[in-house]
Amino acid sequence: MRSILLLGKLGQLGWELQRALAPLGEVSAFDFPEIDLANEGQVRAIVRSQRPQVIVNATAYTAVDKAESEPEIAMAINARAPGILAEEALRLGAAVIHYSTDYVFDGTKGSQYLENDIPNPLGVYGRSKLGGERAIQTVGGNYLILRTSWVYSLRRDSFVTKVLQWSRQRAVLRIVSDQIGNPTWSRMLAEATSILLVKGGEGWLDWLKEKRGLYHLAGSGYASRLEWAQAILKEDPRREEQVTREIQPALTADFPTPAQRPLFSALNCDLFTRTFGARLPDWQYGLQMAMEIT
Repeated sequence: MRSILLLGKLGQLGWELQRALAPLGEVSAFDFPEIDLANEGQVRAIVRSQRPQVIVNATAYTAVDKAESEPEIAMAINARAPGILAEEALRLGAAVIHYSTDYVFDGTKGSQYLENDIPNPLGVYGRSKLGGERAIQTVGGNYLILRTSWVYSLRRDSFVTKVLQWSRQRAVLRIVSDQIGNPTWSRMLAEATSILLVKGGEGWLDWLKEKRGLYHLAGSGYASRLEWAQAILKEDPRREEQVTREIQPALTADFPTPAQRPLFSALNCDLFTRTFGARLPDWQYGLQMAMEIT
């Protein structure tokens, strides 16, 4: 049985990871205020006390707009803490699994991004997440960095829960049609993570040495926010509660925000499929399952 340290247990991904990782070993799960990833001493102390074989970091500062006014906190949690975790993992001979974001790209490519495309984040959040990737890569050791996109859960505040809420309040919804990404159900992302731990068997660390690196992992296919919202209303199991009668397309520019967002940040996940022989299902199927099961 592996010893697994899970950080970020209360987040939409972390909650699902607790469930998915439980059969694979002894999982010690923590979140704020038990641990503050902005506090280097706390980060090092918890790793040294737990002595895990695998560190799964699902913690992140994800307030994209707020990050513009709190860059120090965003950088501490998203950029510096992953490097500290990688250092402690290297000292223990452990592995790190870390999650990053499509927001490391500027969205101007016009097609799905590959792992070797040059990042160019538009805001503090994206820069901080890119900093975390590079910190882990600089330390080295056994690591997997999984860039994902538009992660959602029905258990926590997300785009899906917001659209469902709006549909009970507004006759007309205006949803941006020029932001495009891969909607990714957090449960499927967590289950894919657990599959990675299973695939290597007892010699997982040796197996990982040959496959370590950065991969894109998100729901297959891509959609605009508008198309995603339309699918959410269609798959809503309680459609009779909806008062929305029309969804109108809008532009990102119609809704000014402190942080600029990439317009086309969809990820190409073929490298993950070639390397590990797995992929996440189509985003539409993921949404359907989330609506039926959650």
